[in-house]
Amino acid sequence: MSRVRSSIGYALLILVALLFLSPLIFMVATSLKPPAEVFTSPPTLVGSVIQWSNYADVFDYAPFGRYLVNGMIVAIGGTLLTLVVSALSGYAFARLRFRGRGATFAVFLATMMLPQEVIIVPAFVLMRELGWVNSYQALIVPWAFTALGAFLLRQFFMTVPQELEDAARIDGAGTVTTFLRIMLPLARPTLAVLAVFTFITYWNSFLWPLIVVNDVTQLGTIPLGLQLFVGQQGTQWHLIMAASVISMLPTTVLLIVLQRYLIRGIVTSGLGGR
Repeated sequence: MSRVRSSIGYALLILVALLFLSPLIFMVATSLKPPAEVFTSPPTLVGSVIQWSNYADVFDYAPFGRYLVNGMIVAIGGTLLTLVVSALSGYAFARLRFRGRGATFAVFLATMMLPQEVIIVPAFVLMRELGWVNSYQALIVPWAFTALGAFLLRQFFMTVPQELEDAARIDGAGTVTTFLRIMLPLARPTLAVLAVFTFITYWNSFLWPLIVVNDVTQLGTIPLGLQLFVGQQGTQWHLIMAASVISMLPTTVLLIVLQRYLIRGIVTSGLGGR
């Protein structure tokens, strides 16, 4: 009886997995079709030939290589800046004692309730006054100071036993040394989780780059670059799918590289309740 239940469970899991993977499978299959066979009737999953040249045509049709470079610069720069800011602010809210700490943290968390659309105009005005419009700074800096990162790091630092810091101070370590050599190494799983979320957010951002970038050819990112495959001559669906597959590779590699840290972060998430 247990074997039957296990077989039924695995069958349901496979069915659900295929259901979630079906858009990805369709995207990859369409990216390898000839243009004339994208919308055939009846529809087919695989074309008459596997056209790998679609991936090369993506870079000939538009400066997609430039968009990949811009996306990597913005995503990596934004992720690193977010990690630094979040680690410092999270440690300050968790360990340092200063007047108004609780109220300041509450106000900081309240900013999470503001949708991006509400602060788009003030952020653009600030970028214009700083002379940062159409620059990497405008794409990276405004969204690096997020309450989510500070909240995640603060909650982790609060689970670290105070005795670790006390022992470091007895050995002569100051606040900065304790933060860099004791707290940060312990926070690697949490930093990995934050890095994945932040990288994906920057990588997939569309509205803000659309507003702050004037020269798409030079500073356009992946979401902006995908628009160029939709024009007056029609939509190049096979190229859009190929470009989408290419754009998925960096985030996929990041998840694979940080997988062990992500799993460790999930396993140790209950440390504070011990």
